Amino acid sequence: MLSEPRAGRLAAWGNALIAHMVSPDDAVVAIVGEDAVHRVEGLPGESAPVGLTLALGRLRALGASGLRVALPAPGHPLGLSGPPDFNARALEAEEAVICEGAALGLVPEVYEAGPEGDVHVEVEWHCLPVREAPPADVPSLGEAERELAEALRDATEVLTRLDVAGSGPVAEAAIEAYRARAEQGREVLAPGYPPRAVRVLELAQRVGALVTLASENGHGGAVSASEIAARGEALRPVERVARRAQVAAYNSVVAERGMR
Repeated sequence: MLSEPRAGRLAAWGNALIAHMVSPDDAVVAIVGEDAVHRVEGLPGESAPVGLTLALGRLRALGASGLRVALPAPGHPLGLSGPPDFNARALEAEEAVICEGAALGLVPEVYEAGPEGDVHVEVEWHCLPVREAPPADVPSLGEAERELAEALRDATEVLTRLDVAGSGPVAEAAIEAYRARAEQGREVLAPGYPPRAVRVLELAQRVGALVTLASENGHGGAVSASEIAARGEALRPVERVARRAQVAAYNSVVAERGMR
């Protein structure tokens, strides 16, 4: 979870565009980021893939009043509402965007293109029908914030007890370096999001970074199979909490709109 999900960028800046808080050009630039190009295929009324500007305008015309994020994992269909075909595709990609009011969803497929030494990334979003139903297991911002604070504390305690290299000052320095790189030249969320959503997303990214670092830094002092298993058990619920919080942050403007 060291990288920002593309679904998050699409939903955040798409929501800002729908709310007339950014221009189409600014929204597309923010969504594409460092990728070369994004296209959308399967859009109703289009026989071939189209660019993001046209796609976002068409989704609004089709009734999309907001964009939600899903970040599913095996056994955890976080943010999804069906049908099974869409859920399976989203699970394979580990992310998706659902259009409120249009019964459509978008799943990214990422390609690398270009000659060796000049490879660039292209993204094709597959537009598919979705079921209009409440998303699975998405907490409120308040719930997500409380869960994250507890998860960060519990994970640090458990990983320190297991003598995992990713739980001490080195991990803290790595997390801060990651955040500095990730946030350089970009907004954490698009215009229109409440400060609490920004705070929750930043903490979710921090917790996700801790999980990733602890997972990738070898076995530390956990040399036995039981200790390695204990580490996995400690990290699994923490990673789940971090994903839930990311979805809560990205979806917060749509959730607030639905409560009015």
